[in-house]
Amino acid sequence: MPQSSPTDRHDKSLSILEAATSVFLTHGFSAATTDMIQRESGVSKATLYSLFPGKEAMFTAVIERQCARMASTIQAIRTAPGDIARTLTDIATAYLDIVLSDSGLALFRVVVAESPRFPTAGRCFYLAGPRTVTSMVAEHLSEAAQAREIDIHPLGVEAAASLFISLVRAEGQLECLMHPSARPSAEQMERWVRQAVDVFLGRFGAHTTNA
Repeated sequence: MPQSSPTDRHDKSLSILEAATSVFLTHGFSAATTDMIQRESGVSKATLYSLFPGKEAMFTAVIERQCARMASTIQAIRTAPGDIARTLTDIATAYLDIVLSDSGLALFRVVVAESPRFPTAGRCFYLAGPRTVTSMVAEHLSEAAQAREIDIHPLGVEAAASLFISLVRAEGQLECLMHPSARPSAEQMERWVRQAVDVFLGRFGAHTTNA
């Protein structure tokens, strides 16, 4: 039997991951089955198991892929020299768009629900998602601190980045998670972003005097 080419295997792997993403985010990890994923992907069971040894491996791959897509949006943001407020606004807007999207909320719900039984999935999500984004934000804050636009010395750059991300997602993510039918308006999203940026710069902006 001729072996599949690397391109063919890559294409089939993507088909499986697309199907797995749909199944996991719709039904959750526990209710999802490899048969459901196999049927939706259109590949044979032999092909599926040759690429992914089981449901856990597919779930981890889905988490990594979804988080990489989300992180790439933040990574694409460039620092606005001399305008940290603009940079933080761009980051906050992009981040809220991600975490409050249907797929972002669905992934968060599934991972949180399964983490007690599948802690590896929770750790994978944290490292590939929130931890990676926080590190990206920290790079922007470090540049701003070196340019004396902000003073985060008392807190440290990583802690400051984590604090900013927490300010951005706090109310909006909780509201959307608790009220699945709720869809914040563009005006509400802008308000959450503005509040997060204003509070952060109100404490760490170069114009303030830190106690």
